[in-house]
Amino acid sequence: MHRRTFILGAPVALAACGGGDPVWAPDEIVNAAVYRSTGERSLTLYTMRNVGSGSGAHSSLLVDASQRVMFDPAGTFGHATIPERNDVLFGMNPRVEDYYVSYHARSSFFVEGQRITVSSTVAERALRLVMSNGAVAKAACTKATSAILQQLPGFESIDRTYFPNKLRDDFAKIPSVVLTEYRENDADDKSIAAAEIDAAIRAGR
Repeated sequence: MHRRTFILGAPVALAACGGGDPVWAPDEIVNAAVYRSTGERSLTLYTMRNVGSGSGAHSSLLVDASQRVMFDPAGTFGHATIPERNDVLFGMNPRVEDYYVSYHARSSFFVEGQRITVSSTVAERALRLVMSNGAVAKAACTKATSAILQQLPGFESIDRTYFPNKLRDDFAKIPSVVLTEYRENDADDKSIAAAEIDAAIRAGR
């Protein structure tokens, strides 16, 4: 079974960063899933943090450009209805974004989203960079995310780092970043969240 397909009834690894297997969804599936928002272009850095220690466990980047995608390097989120190409998840409409956040937020981890409005030029460059990055190795999620951000105009101050909280703190220093915190009290077992999300998708919710 595909590594990003939810396996109902089976435990899902608790570590946020998974493997770096190359994945390439066919054109027709990706094209059918493409989602384009009507709002301002933006980037949202997601950081998954431990509730007890505050330490970071995973970084990802939502790119809202000519289409809306999630760069989830070495991540474990996924579903058969959400196409992927090498750590880029397509069709990231607000409902799927909510699923993504809910999957990671649980009793032991909370999720921070740092959103910033950017120009269409910056958003499109971010989109090209994540699309061409390739599959990311295990535990290199933050290094890959920070390396992409560092190449964008206005984000040159971000250091390339392996540490999610370091990237989170660098991102917070950029003017006009809006922080949102997400918390849930689900059991510390992501397979439960995966099963609930699968049921919601099947029900069209």
